[in-house]
Amino acid sequence: MSTVQIPPQQAADRTVATSQSSGGPKRTAGPFLLASLILLVVLTLDLWLGEPSVEKVVTPTVVFQALMHHVTGNPAWKPLVPWADNIVWQIRLPRALGAVLVGSLLALVGAAFQSLLMNPLADPYTVGVASGSGMGSVAIILLGGSAWLGGYAQTVAAFFCGLGAVWLVYKLSQVNGRTSPHTFLLAGTVVGAFFWSLIPLMVMLGSQAGENRQARILAALFGSLEAVGWRHALLLATIGAIGSLILWKSATELDLMAFGEETALHLGVDTQKFRLTVLSAGTLLTAAAVAAAGVIAFVGFVAPHAARRLVGPAHRRLLPCSALVGAVMLVASDLIARVWLHDVPVGVVTSLFGIPIYAALLRKSTPGRNT
Repeated sequence: MSTVQIPPQQAADRTVATSQSSGGPKRTAGPFLLASLILLVVLTLDLWLGEPSVEKVVTPTVVFQALMHHVTGNPAWKPLVPWADNIVWQIRLPRALGAVLVGSLLALVGAAFQSLLMNPLADPYTVGVASGSGMGSVAIILLGGSAWLGGYAQTVAAFFCGLGAVWLVYKLSQVNGRTSPHTFLLAGTVVGAFFWSLIPLMVMLGSQAGENRQARILAALFGSLEAVGWRHALLLATIGAIGSLILWKSATELDLMAFGEETALHLGVDTQKFRLTVLSAGTLLTAAAVAAAGVIAFVGFVAPHAARRLVGPAHRRLLPCSALVGAVMLVASDLIARVWLHDVPVGVVTSLFGIPIYAALLRKSTPGRNT
């Protein structure tokens, strides 16, 4: 008896519709509007708030004037205090935009990895990509090669080391010539632990290389947006557009993969090739984020789960909503770190709220527990 081959897009629509009809979130633009509004609020606060002595001069009016001056080119908008204009445009704005882009990219990768691997605990950090990219970025700092390749050496090294980490994870997780999603996360943990075991060596070498390099190494390892400038923001936007487009075009296949590899195979998805494509795109996005801001954990894990509660599992809505939620999370975390925690690395803040959520989902996903 022959079977009817259903087109992947139609199959994905049916599968997602079935999931949502069993109690999933309604399709609405409300969550997107709400997330966008919250992002606008935290961005405004991030551009305004700072040291009390600075706040007296850098008021919301001054922030607005500085933005209008540079956007319109009209000198009439230029703030009366030159250094206030410099703080807003040259320091705070690129840092805030960097937080938006890094948070968005990590959340996109997390959403894609969780569906691809059919594991709610997957993200760039737990899969081992972030630690591999971090090692590449730190190696360039140790070698004093941050200016190599026109200043993009860290990004290139982060990408290839991250790709190497993914390759190791991919090989370790193969069973009978095929990749097992069930062992992929465990292999990622092993590979990630290997790279992170080299941290003491990196810190020691950094201290011998000079105090400046040691500070940059620590920022790369713990995650910091302090050094993000316009060049980083432009690079993040460019690479982000490429990687995000690949993931967006993969939305239909991700819908099918989320419901099992056998289902995807039956509906015509070359799962092995597709998995490599998404892993490569995720590595590219993660490498750009790590090269700019270091290793920032748990944003790529928490944001997709929050987005699923808002818009459901369909990736045409899940991916952009995850990006918005990730941007809000990282901008808010950086605001807390910069203003109220004496500029501690932002990765410390994301870990503080991410670890309890990770532990809760780990308990929920453990077989034999009541949910």
